[in-house]
Amino acid sequence: MRTAPVRVSFEHVGVDFPTQHGPMRVLDDVSFDVRDGEFVSIIGPSGCGKTTLMNIVGGFVQPSQGRVLLDGKPVDAPGPDRGVIFQEYGVFPWLTVRQNIEFGLKLAAGRVPAAQREQTVQRYMGLMGLSDFANHFPKHLSGGMRQRLALARAYAVRPQFLLMDEPFGALDAQTRSAMQDLLLDVLQREGKTVILITHSVEEAIYLSSRIVVVTARPARIRTIIDVPFGYPRAENVHEDPRFGEMRAHIRDLVMQEYAAQARQTVRLSD
Repeated sequence: MRTAPVRVSFEHVGVDFPTQHGPMRVLDDVSFDVRDGEFVSIIGPSGCGKTTLMNIVGGFVQPSQGRVLLDGKPVDAPGPDRGVIFQEYGVFPWLTVRQNIEFGLKLAAGRVPAAQREQTVQRYMGLMGLSDFANHFPKHLSGGMRQRLALARAYAVRPQFLLMDEPFGALDAQTRSAMQDLLLDVLQREGKTVILITHSVEEAIYLSSRIVVVTARPARIRTIIDVPFGYPRAENVHEDPRFGEMRAHIRDLVMQEYAAQARQTVRLSD
């Protein structure tokens, strides 16, 4: 079977943020690739630099050292080929469901004719179960529905890449599980290359084709783990003995990095 082409490449990436005490290293010598159609999760301690990795791909942060390539070209700015979804839903509260989804389709980078715009809006409202709420404002939607709206808005402009930063972190367990299944279903229909930032080991295993475990700050690659389950994926994968073994192994790695982070904090406070 032919190997999928590399779409995103981190090449010895380092990032320093300025502080009153001098530069603070957030990322250090990070190198890995994301291939076409992969679902890659990044997991590690809170505050270690995971979101910075995603923000570089999104074009919001520039590396201090090294580079990130997108289809062989350095990332230097945001673009319509990358859809970003944050934990805070990322929808406009003053726009209705319909208006939120069509927003990007009216911008210069993603503008489409009115008939195509209406077709796209109807399609994604249907896929996300939002058709009955077309004229509702986000404040009238549940948290899960607002996150479905954020997904619909991101998908409507047809990005090649989906960049997700703890998108389901604020949801209750049942809604989070439903959103994971919805995401897998839509990805099966649409096909995207995905980078997900998450603190949930179970979520990373359930959704991903590969998991990148990063260290305490400054974030380095500790290990990259291939997930042995194919797609489409169903709930019963949680019952596979390999799932439990991976969960225990990754949790142990992450807890080791939390311990390392705690030791750093103690040293800084001395």
